[in-house]
Amino acid sequence: MTETPQTHTPPPPNGADPAFAPYKPRSPEYRLAADALRGLRQDLFTGAFAYRPLPRMAVDGPVTRRLGGRLGEYASWTPHALIAAAGFLALLVSSTTHGGGNLGLLVGLFTLAPVVLTMVRPVLAFWASLVATLIGAVLDGGYNDWPWPPGAFFSHLVVLAVVAIRTRPRTAAWTWALTAVYGFFAESLFGWGHYTTNTAPMLVVSALVLLAITIWHIRREAEQEVTAQQTVTAHERSRRTLLEERTTIARELHDVVAHHMSVVAIQAEAAPYRVENPPPELERAFATIRENAVAALTELRRVLGVVRAEDYEAPDAPQPTLADLDALLANVRDAGLDTGKTVTGAVRELPQGVELSAYRIVQEALSNTLRHAPGASARVEIGYVLGGLGLRIVNGPPPEPSLVNPARHPAATPEGGLRPHPSIGAGHGITGMRERVSMLNGEMTAGPTDEGGYEVTVFLPVPAASEGDA
Repeated sequence: MTETPQTHTPPPPNGADPAFAPYKPRSPEYRLAADALRGLRQDLFTGAFAYRPLPRMAVDGPVTRRLGGRLGEYASWTPHALIAAAGFLALLVSSTTHGGGNLGLLVGLFTLAPVVLTMVRPVLAFWASLVATLIGAVLDGGYNDWPWPPGAFFSHLVVLAVVAIRTRPRTAAWTWALTAVYGFFAESLFGWGHYTTNTAPMLVVSALVLLAITIWHIRREAEQEVTAQQTVTAHERSRRTLLEERTTIARELHDVVAHHMSVVAIQAEAAPYRVENPPPELERAFATIRENAVAALTELRRVLGVVRAEDYEAPDAPQPTLADLDALLANVRDAGLDTGKTVTGAVRELPQGVELSAYRIVQEALSNTLRHAPGASARVEIGYVLGGLGLRIVNGPPPEPSLVNPARHPAATPEGGLRPHPSIGAGHGITGMRERVSMLNGEMTAGPTDEGGYEVTVFLPVPAASEGDA
């Protein structure tokens, strides 16, 4: 018995087969209409009864910020008070136009309810306003102002405005379109018995109001987007500055580590010659130590090549230490900064990484003084204590430009002012200092002084073993 293989026939093009009718491509007009109806259902029907209380206003504005205590708390309820005032104004207009009495009060309550409802359920308030408008027009019984009596006219404008403010522009467009549909049908079906109609004024005035609110929405969103972008840019700039500073520290510490590894390699190579008839095991051990030190130096050079900037030039001189601090102070004095130095405690040699970091911290602090307080005096205090090294760099406030003699002050301008001196630092100010202190598990504080200057205080711990070795 043989089986006949079944072949699959592809569907005919252009949806000729009724089985493939659902897959027939839709026209752009159809998709546009479908999207519009979907948006209408989403904006004005889905979640129309959702509870959305009106939030209180922020009191961080230029005017409300000055209000303190109970006045500031009352100011946060300003939107609620404005909506309530508009609702009672609509109530007053409706009651007056209907001659007062119970009928006027009833019509006024119908105009008040939608306005108040916008504070908790804005979309439902729009539908309630259309219903209240119809009821008010029926109870009015007059022959003018159809289909919006004066109170309902004002109430519906307020509702449209509040709904537009509390929702997105697409929802405002739908409310205006449904208002136009209601006015068109009301005038077409029942407007023949009235002298005047006001659908056109309603549409023109509401369009202007909604246009102004839409522009406000767009501007606020643009401001929020700009603020968010500025925040991201500042964060990225801070992160880039941090990475650049860490790269600088890594390049500087490479010289320190390379020096120590070179000493290890040389000592491991020379050690067997200092011992008479060393055993082969000891020679192999020293040879292994030297090979590992040389390999570590090679890897360090590769790492330095990775973190080296394109314009980086290898320094000709060794990395500075605290012994070079006097030359730094002489340099900043030539730049116009009156600087003094005080050393307390027993001066001793510290690990090279600590000496380098301490020098850079002093350099950056003095550079900040030259940049932000030209003409001020500064003082550098170095304290050698039992557990490490303490630094304190403090500067006074900049002098008044009128008190500066251009002929005597290096940082003075011919006009009598002071010019900021180019930075002598190697990093990014406070960020670089904090990174160096954090690398050594130290502590740092920086902030303005009571006299109007600035103070940087740093403590760099030094292990007891290193102190003993020194």
